[in-house]
Amino acid sequence: MVATKRRIHLAKKTGLFIGLLIGAVFAGFPVLWMASSSFKSNTEIFASPPKLITDNFSWDAYTSILTDPTKVRFFINSYVVSLSVTVLTLLIAILAAYAFSRFEFRFKKPLNMIIVSVQGVPPITLLIPYFGLMVTLGLYNTYLGLILTYMVFTLPYAIIMMTGYFNTLPKELDEAARVDGASAMGALWRILVPISIPGIVSVGIYTFMISWNEFLFALTLTRTQDMRTVPIGIQLLMGQNSYEWNQMMAMSILGCIPVLLLFLFFQRFFIGGMTAGAVKN
Repeated sequence: MVATKRRIHLAKKTGLFIGLLIGAVFAGFPVLWMASSSFKSNTEIFASPPKLITDNFSWDAYTSILTDPTKVRFFINSYVVSLSVTVLTLLIAILAAYAFSRFEFRFKKPLNMIIVSVQGVPPITLLIPYFGLMVTLGLYNTYLGLILTYMVFTLPYAIIMMTGYFNTLPKELDEAARVDGASAMGALWRILVPISIPGIVSVGIYTFMISWNEFLFALTLTRTQDMRTVPIGIQLLMGQNSYEWNQMMAMSILGCIPVLLLFLFFQRFFIGGMTAGAVKN
């Protein structure tokens, strides 16, 4: 009987391992092929039979990107916009979440409903109105236009998640700080924010990812090469008569690195923050 249970347990573990391995290969192979193709020539990418490891290893695609001021500008633009959106979103979300979590005020419930409703609006439905608004305000083809537009889509989620995270923290913490003479803002920045790092990191990573990967609004709200971001830069490598496949792959790899590093360094905070923010007391 014991031996049978052990065999069943071993079979389950083996099946789970095989399933996870298949899933990892399915998810990871396209990335591996993309990385391999970035070191090939355009001709070799379509060679038959295909080779995962090239015989003519070359850095030409990366050199072409990193020595081209226009392509480097794509990365600078993405960093400026994504980092600005992340910092501003976190700042506003922390303040708003603190208010929703700790205070009672007029229109609190309607404001909550509006925030949730905005989160549910498909972004593509707002594309034309935002284009007209940015042109009217003189923000078309500017950093500020992109930053404000992205924040409309990142702020609702950030406020919801941070409010949920603050709700998991005992109110006695900031109440004790208030008794000791701290102001409401002092209690927030000295007590709640330091112990809310997992939630802040998870929201920050999500916000950065949304801003870094966004394509449609970046394409619509910018006009000149010096304002384009990385996703648009990849698309611009698709010429009328030919595609620079190896450069597209190389730029995609370079574009993946920031998000990959964020996950590698802050993975435990990200998972903990997402879990805690989903709990409602």
